[in-house]
Amino acid sequence: MTLHRRYRLPADRTTVAGVAVLAVLVAVAILAPVVAPHDPLAIDFSAALSGPSADHLLGADQSGRDVLSRLIFGARAGLLGPLLVVILSTVAGTLLGVLAAWTGGVADAVLSRAMDFVFAFPALLLAISLVAMFGPGLTAPVVAMSIAYTPYVGRLARGVALREMSRPYIHAYRVQGWSGWVICLRHLVPNVVPLILAQSAINFGYALMDLAALSFLGFGTQPPVPDWGAMINEGASALLQGAMLPALVPGAAVVVTVVAFSIVGEGIADRVSGRER
Repeated sequence: MTLHRRYRLPADRTTVAGVAVLAVLVAVAILAPVVAPHDPLAIDFSAALSGPSADHLLGADQSGRDVLSRLIFGARAGLLGPLLVVILSTVAGTLLGVLAAWTGGVADAVLSRAMDFVFAFPALLLAISLVAMFGPGLTAPVVAMSIAYTPYVGRLARGVALREMSRPYIHAYRVQGWSGWVICLRHLVPNVVPLILAQSAINFGYALMDLAALSFLGFGTQPPVPDWGAMINEGASALLQGAMLPALVPGAAVVVTVVAFSIVGEGIADRVSGRER
């Protein structure tokens, strides 16, 4: 008999469009040195706050740096940080959730209460606290966000694992004398992963927003390194001078990316739920 259900990626048009947007963003981030028209750090005060032109398609910021080039290079920091957060929180949350469900009893209660405690702690406050101890940059916010997002994955993993453990195939393996580690790694975890991936895709968007907010506040990636959150902060003063693009363009990039990840995550979840009926 087949013990593992097979899941296919969602095929509806909205989800496909979300995947296409994300594919373009990843390609742009990887090929940034090739596709960017200018050096994102090059300063040209003669072009400061200039509007769109043939040389600067999205205009220039208050230092005369090309907004489009900074936007393209900013995709690297904008995607790398959330990617690290999602990888760390997904691995830790899945392990803790499955462990809590499998062991049960006191271990389950302790792990569940620990995840509830971390879940109740504001992620941004935790990140700011770590930045205060270790200094601004990408490392402290990523560590803080990874800790903060672990309970989102852990609680879901625990719930799905408990449901799977009530299915006949788990009991069959136990009767055959298979060890708990083998059952979990080879059979339980693979059936938990699809819904975890859906949650992780949604978490990616939220992590991107949180990290952009930290950069906006000056706790994340530091200037002059291109970062969407920092670009919004730098472009805020330009709004008073009538230049909207330096702040509007990176803000739109954050919104589009978050929406795309949310659409993809919800599409995967709907597809998995539909195949389980």
